This record gives sequence, structure tokens and C-alpha cells, in this order.
Amino acid sequence: MKSFSPAFNPMIVRFLAIGLLTSVFAGSSIAQQSGLPINAAASVNGTIITNDMVEQGIRAAIAQGQKESPQLRGAVIEKFIEVLLLSQQAEKDGLANSERANTQLAIIRQNYLADLELSTYMSQNPVTDADVQAEYNRELASLGPQGMIVEYKVSDIAVASEADAQAALARIKKGEPFDKVAKSVSLAPNKVQGGAVGWIQPGQVAPQLASVLVTLSKGQVSPSPIQMQQGWYLLKLEDKKSSKPPTFEQAKPAIRAGLVQRKQFDFLGKLAKDAKIIVQ
Repeated sequence: MKSFSPAFNPMIVRFLAIGLLTSVFAGSSIAQQSGLPINAAASVNGTIITNDMVEQGIRAAIAQGQKESPQLRGAVIEKFIEVLLLSQQAEKDGLANSERANTQLAIIRQNYLADLELSTYMSQNPVTDADVQAEYNRELASLGPQGMIVEYKVSDIAVASEADAQAALARIKKGEPFDKVAKSVSLAPNKVQGGAVGWIQPGQVAPQLASVLVTLSKGQVSPSPIQMQQGWYLLKLEDKKSSKPPTFEQAKPAIRAGLVQRKQFDFLGKLAKDAKIIVQ
């Protein structure tokens, strides 16, 4: 017998979420399970839907907020049947070998293999509890002797040239509100919010910006434009606050997620470094 591909199309989850298919297949092959292989949940024209595929579909639906239940299992099976019926008809209609189908199938295959490679790499190179503890200790040490987290509420103006930055700074020094100037000349997307960036920590921005930010008093604008690779910046410190750092248990999920992301980024960077990449 033919075996249906185990990839659970995201379309299936979307359909599950809105509860399609309630009785369309009642009394069909779902009810006629005699003669099916042991691991088969259903069969459509000889193509098997395995219990493993159904379990994978259930997990995907639960991850999107569905509750596990016999009804959910039935809905997953019904959705697989619907997809099989349509895909089999597409084969009959000659769509399977079309350029559009081949392109989409190639993309699906590449995405699946990419996810599989990344998950395999992470399972072989996991972030350990010791890694998380070490990163927590490092971040605590970076807070300094007082051991407090200092956050800065910042607004900025980004322009293309030093001359533009100096012109904007001159307007601000003459008394024009920073947010008004930002809306007028800034090239950054946050210009519509008057240049508002929100609360940040120095370690979250480039060193050129951080070194200026920590010297500003509340309400002060950077005394001169700051040169960055993307252009020239002006900063305004709107407010400043200090708080105690979270406990290890509180910080552990975020630290672990950050370390996982960093490890994945480093792995991808190594692959890119060793590859021959040409962009048109």
C-alpha cells in the first residue's frame, strides 16, 4: 500500500482551529477500519493514514490551543482524509507535476529539512543548566557593585548625514520639541511615535550609543550627533530607573531561550561561512 507523507501541512491546523468537517465522512472509511494495518488510523483509496501521523497532527493542534479529546482526534483524521481526497484528485488532474506544485513542494521540503537539521543539532548540542547558570552569573557580574539593573527610556532621531543631524540638533537647541523634530526629519520607522524607542538597557544597543546614553541626564539630548554604520543619531533620555535583578529561577527561561537562539545563530553563521553564496 502507498504511504501518505508524514508532513502535517499547516493548512490542516488552520482548518482544525475553525472546526470544519463534522459529519462529511460519517459512515465512510473511518468507520470501516477492518482489514487495515495495525498502525493505520484510516485509508483513502489504499493510501494509509497512520496513527503516528494522527498523533503528530494532534500535537500540532494542541500547540495552537486546541484541547486534547476524542473529538480532536476525529477532526484530525477527517482533515487528513480531506487532504488525501484533494491531493489524489490533483494527481488525476495532472497538477502534481506542474511547475507551481514542484516549486511549492521543494520549498516545503527545504523548510522541513532545515527545521529537522536545526532540531537535530540542538539535541546533540543542548543548552545545559550549567550554561544557563553561568550566563546568569555573568549578567549579574556585569551589573556592577550595586547589583541593580538600570534601564533607560529613550527617543532617537536617525538621519543620513552629519549635516542633517546638526541641523536637527540646532532646531532642538532653539526650543523645538524633540518629538516634533523626529517626526519631521527622522528616517527611522519610529518617527511616527516622535522617535520613541521605549525602555532599554545599555547592553541592548550598539556601544557607540550606549557610551553616550549612560552619560545623559533625564530630559537631556546627546550634545553632538553619533555616527553609526546606518547613519547619524541623536538620543534623548526621557527617563531612567533602577530595579533589582530577577532571581535565577525567574530569569532561567529567558536566559535559556537567549542561549538557544545564540547557539542556533552561531551554527547558521558557520554554515554560511563555509558555503559559497551568490546573490543576484
